[in-house]
Amino acid sequence: MSANYLALSPTSFLEAAASAYADKLSIIYGDLTFSWSQTHQRCLKLASSLLNLGISHPHIVAVLAPNIPELYELHFAVPMSGAVISALNIKLDVPTLATILEQLEAELMFVDYEFVELALQAFDIMSQRRCKPPRFVLIPDHNNQKPSFFVKNLPPDTLNFNDLLAKGQADFKTIMVNDECNPISVNYTSGSTGIPKGAVYSHRGAYLNSLAAITRFDMKRMPVFLWTVDMFRCNGWCFTWAMAALGGTNICLRNVSAKAIFEAIHLHKVTHLCGAPALLNIIADAPISDQIRPLPLGVSITVAGVLPSFKVFYKVAELGFNVNVGYGMTEAMGPTLVRPWKPNSGDELTQLLTYVAQGEIDVKDPMTMKSTSWDGKSIGEITLRGNTLMLGYLKNPQITEKAFRCGWYWTGDLAMRQSDGSIRLKDRAEDMIYSKGEAVSSLEVEAVLLSHPKVLNATVVGKYDDHLEQFPSAIIKLKEGCCATVDDIIKFCEAKLDTHMLPKSVVFGDVPVSSTGKVQKFLIREKIKCNGW
Repeated sequence: MSANYLALSPTSFLEAAASAYADKLSIIYGDLTFSWSQTHQRCLKLASSLLNLGISHPHIVAVLAPNIPELYELHFAVPMSGAVISALNIKLDVPTLATILEQLEAELMFVDYEFVELALQAFDIMSQRRCKPPRFVLIPDHNNQKPSFFVKNLPPDTLNFNDLLAKGQADFKTIMVNDECNPISVNYTSGSTGIPKGAVYSHRGAYLNSLAAITRFDMKRMPVFLWTVDMFRCNGWCFTWAMAALGGTNICLRNVSAKAIFEAIHLHKVTHLCGAPALLNIIADAPISDQIRPLPLGVSITVAGVLPSFKVFYKVAELGFNVNVGYGMTEAMGPTLVRPWKPNSGDELTQLLTYVAQGEIDVKDPMTMKSTSWDGKSIGEITLRGNTLMLGYLKNPQITEKAFRCGWYWTGDLAMRQSDGSIRLKDRAEDMIYSKGEAVSSLEVEAVLLSHPKVLNATVVGKYDDHLEQFPSAIIKLKEGCCATVDDIIKFCEAKLDTHMLPKSVVFGDVPVSSTGKVQKFLIREKIKCNGW
């Protein structure tokens, strides 16, 4: 091995943290605390036990757990044994979980005690399909080492997390990755367009993205991070590893609530929290009794996804949070671009994106593959390339090839390039509506509908009339106890939208969502075709 080369892997951050921040707190979970030295020792023991079970490269280890210390530790222990971690969404329905497990072909599956029934039901489906389920490893409650109420239902060869920890060797030598482009994790997409796809991350990409996150989220040495973003989402946006690089403190939460958020900020002086836009709603709707006034200075909150009403942003900012908006995707290891939200940005919910140093971003015509003009009018598809993109989709070369074309990753997001080089996001390519010859962003129409005081949720898709002309069609869920008519909604929109953007059809009711809560517009379009809406 050359003296001037070492394969990059984020597991190296843990060893450095154990040396530089040995006695500093690494994890706080209720009354349970660990130092970086203790976390390092626990991860070494777990990695040792995994290797003793024959788990190493290229085996996959699945985990089904909320944001608890064990899931954090497994993000280091699994790759330290040479294996690949796949943290799975705890909100998956049983059939989807079974399908994902069949594709993963995981050797082991660590399951938190709260999700044993979900996992076992998925195992039953796999057995019916003659697929071998992974070996079961129980993560017990900290206050009940072996809960008796479900042990009788566990597979006979079930292992226990605490037993693996106890049997591990503290002097274990981490399995160093030979090729930094080897997989470190598999992260599944939300399934908003169908069955979730497994995005494979490399050691190199995870290492570089963890370091990029430090700058992207303006993190200083030894931050205090509140785990409101799920660790199963892009490995917690790579904060699992970034926090070790900074010697910070992880505040783990099993359940996210307004009360838990404000209590953690007060008790632990939280500096950063992140997550889906629903996080803003949780904070904005918090009862006065749960809020901290005044809020400590400098608490940064970043959200990425379909954004809520601008009124929610105002309310969270007024509470004292520094609010940021991110743009990204599972394939890019989470938010790849982050910008501050400012109160004077008005009610514009489309995002302005700027170039970042860890890679390249462009807006290209998908037909000519050429960059669009910087005129604020020409619509193209956002493309990315750089060191922090996935390797590809697990066992899906055709979709991988479609996503990576001509040296770029094609996001499926349509946008316009402004004269200053910034990028204004318009819509998903499959969600854009073309009405009266004009391109209509479903996101922009939804933003107006969400500003209606009686509207709780709104989704807009394209629908065709008898003359095969497309127009916006809205599905709306009203707030509890509120009443509104179709005319009320349309008149409200008339004052805020151009004629070609007005929804001609309004339906009141629930919309189909995936098990992760993402709206499945493809199912709405199919239902419309079948005259179901």
